[in-house]
Amino acid sequence: MTTATLDRPAARAGVGAVTGSVVTGIGVAAPNGLGTEAWWAATLRGESGIRPVTRFDASRYPVRLAGEVSGFVDEEHLPSRLLPQTDRVTRLSLAVAKEALDDCGTDPAALPEYGAGVVTASSAGGFEFGQRELQALWSKGGQHVSAYQSFAWFYAVNTGQISIRHGLRGSSGVVVTEQAGGLDAIAHARRQIRKGAALMVTGGVDSALCPWGWAAHLAADELSHATDPSRAYLPFDAAAAGHVVGEGGALFVLESDVAARERDARVYGAFTGYAATFDGVGTPRLGDAARLALADAGVRPEEIDVVFADAAGARAADRAEAQALAALFGPRGVPVTAPKSMTGRLLAGGASLDVAAALLALRDQVLPPTTGTAEPAADCPVDLVTAPRETPVRHALVLARGRGGFNSAAVLSAL
Repeated sequence: MTTATLDRPAARAGVGAVTGSVVTGIGVAAPNGLGTEAWWAATLRGESGIRPVTRFDASRYPVRLAGEVSGFVDEEHLPSRLLPQTDRVTRLSLAVAKEALDDCGTDPAALPEYGAGVVTASSAGGFEFGQRELQALWSKGGQHVSAYQSFAWFYAVNTGQISIRHGLRGSSGVVVTEQAGGLDAIAHARRQIRKGAALMVTGGVDSALCPWGWAAHLAADELSHATDPSRAYLPFDAAAAGHVVGEGGALFVLESDVAARERDARVYGAFTGYAATFDGVGTPRLGDAARLALADAGVRPEEIDVVFADAAGARAADRAEAQALAALFGPRGVPVTAPKSMTGRLLAGGASLDVAAALLALRDQVLPPTTGTAEPAADCPVDLVTAPRETPVRHALVLARGRGGFNSAAVLSAL
């Protein structure tokens, strides 16, 4: 079944002309930069964060590269009482949420008691924490398993810990749709804004770089076995042979444009369109999601200035995405970029990081590059951005596909 949000499209006279949902804060943790501005500068320079795995000994595995967030010191971001009860992914999420809230310039404590909530996306929950406690169970016995295991592994733990730390007691939740989750979470938060929520923290951060998580990644047989980081993940390339997995993502503060104007907030852009579809048997539906998202935003295909591609890094999937884009925009009809080529695919954090890139592209009027791929394959007729491209950017389309048939698309627009 094809689904789309019930939110009405923006007025044709201008996206900012009607009440909508806008982004007023961004927080980022990525393999090529910790913090929004550091990551964005590295992305525009084309700096990759894909390197040999260091978080565990990967020498006995056929895949040994990943996008790891470096320079993150837990004690600098969390109080000591939270360290024993949190997984790596929750620590990253808490740091990123704080950056987004600090960036938005409002005090959640000044909001109505139930006026602010949290919706995040997750694919694995606290996988590394769970592995550690299972090892304790098997080797030492149940009395050595931490009581925090009862929630530290859970998909909703990031939402819960962010809510507790910042006193966000409004409607909250979590979505689990793998790589598509970042867009789905923001769309759910938009619904809450339309229902009257004053503020929502939303997006996705993921991490499962541990032996247990690695086994799950390898089981799908979709990872690149390359040993050269610069040639391991090649979206739309004729030599594409799988993706690199990474950790991190982005979280946002979402508000109504009315509330943002009332407090004279700095606005990165508006979340104007969204749709989700599910693949049929042998029938990819990513193109349908893109068309529905444009209709939801009230934007014509020719008004889209850039597409942030899902960019699977696998020949068949890349070809299917390129064909969907050609059907909607014409062959090479719109600039297409995949900055995730510098970070790897971040599971639930991947689409969120693309949303952050889209918002900063709107702000700075520049398209970030795709690295690794110098020229798209002949059967992938896309105008691939391979170097920073300064160009007017009014509307950006972000695409994401999650394992199992999930497709999501979102439109981000300048005000």
